[in-house]
Amino acid sequence: MSETGTASGPSSSPSSGPGTAGFRPDVIVIGGGLHGCSAALHLSMRGVRVLVLEKDHVARHASGVNAGGVRQLGRHVAEVPLSVASMELWHRIGELVDDDCGFESHGQIKVAETEEELDGLQARVDELRALGFGHEETIGRDELRALVPAIADHCVGALVSRRDGAAIPFRTTFAFRRKAIALGARFQEGGAVTRLSRRGGLWTVETAEGGRFEAPVVVNCAGAWADRIAAQVGEPVPLEVIAPMLMITARVPPFIKPVVGAAGRTLSFKQFPNGTVLIGGGLLGRAERDENRTELDFSQVSVNARTVWDLFPIMRGATVVRSWAGIEARMPDQIPVIGPSGTEPDLFHAFGFSAHGFQLGPIVGRITADLITGGSTDLPIAPFRIGRFAA
Repeated sequence: MSETGTASGPSSSPSSGPGTAGFRPDVIVIGGGLHGCSAALHLSMRGVRVLVLEKDHVARHASGVNAGGVRQLGRHVAEVPLSVASMELWHRIGELVDDDCGFESHGQIKVAETEEELDGLQARVDELRALGFGHEETIGRDELRALVPAIADHCVGALVSRRDGAAIPFRTTFAFRRKAIALGARFQEGGAVTRLSRRGGLWTVETAEGGRFEAPVVVNCAGAWADRIAAQVGEPVPLEVIAPMLMITARVPPFIKPVVGAAGRTLSFKQFPNGTVLIGGGLLGRAERDENRTELDFSQVSVNARTVWDLFPIMRGATVVRSWAGIEARMPDQIPVIGPSGTEPDLFHAFGFSAHGFQLGPIVGRITADLITGGSTDLPIAPFRIGRFAA
């Protein structure tokens, strides 16, 4: 890139990896979640000097506490091309970040409890095939039981994406961070961005702790706080702050390998190799983003527990040992904002993943690097433009 900036800040500000004093970044990434770390990695792979600013610590919020689903299954049709491309990166994730991220590919399954639900799943398969995608297929009762022997007898079939799976979120995000640092990226943690301004071809980013950083390009990966960054450049968005809940059980004997959801209910269900079972699916607690905390809604936790009771009789004696919720951003149309600003040059957005952004992390970083270093990307991102909310 033709221009460089300067970075400076108080020596007392927490940082990780090499220090930022004297570092002149080409790009500042706001937000140290998976998408911010992925953008930093892909840019660093192309020789771009990157500084990541994180208000807390890397993977503090949604990127570190989500269910870890790596799924193409059930994606919004606009996301499907990105999800398919990202899955190719997941299946060689060790080559990308020098860590397998705990990724296991045993497939993901969406169970139908009625023939009507199964018909709806088949319609989904037909829709994807018409668009040229064949990764989803329906299966009947017998094959469902072969894949998930513990499923309840009343289930009639399922939708399957066989290359899907799951990974460990915290480990994954830190793998991207470590590899980015190894390639020259710098991270400054413990300082929330308070002001973003542009003058003379340089962005100035200021933090609550008095840090002041400059670079020609900025990437907004600020998650549930990204709307505040966008608003400063005249791009207000109707971002909703949500708190998806999860719970985990005590260890039970191994009985399932695929990740299981349900066509007619909210569920994400998987068992770890150590026997514990993770139960989620997007039911929400309460998020207080200005206080950096969440509160569980136990009435909703019980809804997920009831779903598991109905679909997996083997789990009726299991003990839930912990529940929690992360802080995430949801957009009204349930798909993220990805791409260049509509009001300012050299500003890019990647946020609002609406509780299903983990699998997209590797490809969103690559797309961001494509846009910054080449001006375009080979993947269709028009549906994700921030300007769709302008009206």
